[in-house]
Amino acid sequence: MRSRHRWIPALALGLCAGVLCAAPVSAATAALLPQASAAPTPPATKAQAPSQPPAPSSSATTGAAEPTTSPSPSHAPNLGEEEKYWTADRMDNAVPVDSITAPAAAARHGLTGAAAAHRPPPSGTPDPEHFGGHPMVGTFFFDGTPLGGKSTYCTGSVVHTAAKDIVLTAGHCGVGLNGAKHRIFVPQYRNGESAADQPHGVFPVTQVYLDPRYKKNTKAPTSDLDLAFVWAGANSRGEVEDVTGALTFTPTTSFTHKVTVIGYPSTDSVNPKHEPVRCPVTTAQLPGFRQMRMTCKGFYGGVSGGPWIEDYDPTTGTGKVIGNTGGYNGGGNDANDDWVTYSPIYGEDAQDLFNDAAAHRLVDSKPPYQPSTDPWLPGTAPTWQHAKLLASGDFRHTGHSDMILVWTDGEVTLYPGNGRGGYDTERQLLAANSTWTHAATITAGDFTGSNQFDLLVRWSDGEVTLYGDVGSKGLNRAGTQMIKPNDTWKNATQIAAGRFNASQYVTDLIVRWVDGELTLYTNVSAGTFGQEHKLKSPHDTWKDATLLTSGEFSGNQTWDLMVRWSDGELDNYVGTTTSGLGTEQRILNPNKLWTHDAAMTTGDYTGNGRTDDLLIRWSDGETTMYTDTLANRLGTEHTLVAPTS
Repeated sequence: MRSRHRWIPALALGLCAGVLCAAPVSAATAALLPQASAAPTPPATKAQAPSQPPAPSSSATTGAAEPTTSPSPSHAPNLGEEEKYWTADRMDNAVPVDSITAPAAAARHGLTGAAAAHRPPPSGTPDPEHFGGHPMVGTFFFDGTPLGGKSTYCTGSVVHTAAKDIVLTAGHCGVGLNGAKHRIFVPQYRNGESAADQPHGVFPVTQVYLDPRYKKNTKAPTSDLDLAFVWAGANSRGEVEDVTGALTFTPTTSFTHKVTVIGYPSTDSVNPKHEPVRCPVTTAQLPGFRQMRMTCKGFYGGVSGGPWIEDYDPTTGTGKVIGNTGGYNGGGNDANDDWVTYSPIYGEDAQDLFNDAAAHRLVDSKPPYQPSTDPWLPGTAPTWQHAKLLASGDFRHTGHSDMILVWTDGEVTLYPGNGRGGYDTERQLLAANSTWTHAATITAGDFTGSNQFDLLVRWSDGEVTLYGDVGSKGLNRAGTQMIKPNDTWKNATQIAAGRFNASQYVTDLIVRWVDGELTLYTNVSAGTFGQEHKLKSPHDTWKDATLLTSGEFSGNQTWDLMVRWSDGELDNYVGTTTSGLGTEQRILNPNKLWTHDAAMTTGDYTGNGRTDDLLIRWSDGETTMYTDTLANRLGTEHTLVAPTS
């Protein structure tokens, strides 16, 4: 557990509407609290978020009202006193907010230069770049907090609002700020210079805005809410945004982004000049949370609250801020891996909090926090690297799909779908055995017309077997032999069942042969392949059709054929019937990522009555579902098995 991501559960902190109260509010402090106002205005959509801050006179893109709902505080902080208080030495000796309550752990994280006892990062994990920083990213300094009474700091970034006075940071930084004295924000902090000599001046903290549901337990689901906004008072140069510029606060619904993460690591042998660092990374989902994860070395204590910036301009520092360092365990890994970092993802809750901060109004009380309901499959990514073959179908006659999986050791497992995108307890159909290690490819359809899906298996010797009603009958039996071992069907490289002929049941089968020929068999049933239709003659291009699946992506009565090509391109063939291959709809252009798609299947896992949920097992064992996939676009991404790094 990294020091920057840890604070002691024994802290006596309470919550009140709009701010997190660290101590009884004094009369002087009460004078600083803005008055309650109307409920927040509706949040802006992702499409409304601009890539650059809009003109200062406009508030439409912030999704918040103009900051006129409450007057400015009548007792503003005395900036002159703060500039005198924050000497160069006092700021240089400030400790990260995450470490001040855990001195025994501090040495592990560079606070005294001692070596960290942690697992080595995976090969290829990048090092951060030390650089001069940007005006809109800086540090908060504060002391006299209930977190230990020491001079303390964390990272923050200015975000655009009509009032031009809001700074983003982590929720656990906001906790410290809320109960502290001598609170300032220092844009583009320069180590060795006093507050009065900082290049952009310093700005006093007027008010802190936290979600009232954010809790001290940073491993709880409410760690998804580990963000805070700070109302910064003006200095002699003007409002903070006028002085520094700003990032654009941008909610998002996905977990995979290319971002640059910035923060101020602690002053020690790792970063003796207290310079900011930045690291360009690609994010992924933290399993079980509405949070992102990234890997980069050197993000030690002090980086909490730092921005995760999409469309980052390294010259100007501008871009869209979609996260901040924080979240689970305060933003770091349980295994003391300083190269693993987390961030909450900005959804409706974050947008609502932003709206309130931008309007200078108290945060309304809220219903209990609803944690992520994303589905998860048991096991780790290294285990799922051995998931050899996948097939989806309504094997139990429940009205939604289940998944059958053949492992590399011959074990066969049924994962019962729950109709909500997740799975109930797994069921072993066959223990590990040598016979099923020879299963070359599988697919599922209702070939027997019983409203329970059946499993069709092509073996390495060319034999094809149909196992009817697998959900009730299991697999510990001979099944129906569709064809004896033969040289022809050894060359059936890929098979995918579907409904391509408007049949009531899923009784059609598409086969891609080793020479690139593509064949459709309609009305397949026990013991017969039905009628054969050639969709493509042998063709060199179709030799590269690496994986096939089918589903109701276009919403038509008949299904579409989806193809993942060897170069990572993903195409959907809409309206594939006995008359020929359907119209090609491009989903993804050739790309390196999708060359790692090792297995795929499509089912109705959300219970919407359509087989349109695409499930991918990647080469590293990560497993992902794209629910409600369309003919030309992937659906919403959900992690089923998280990557290891």
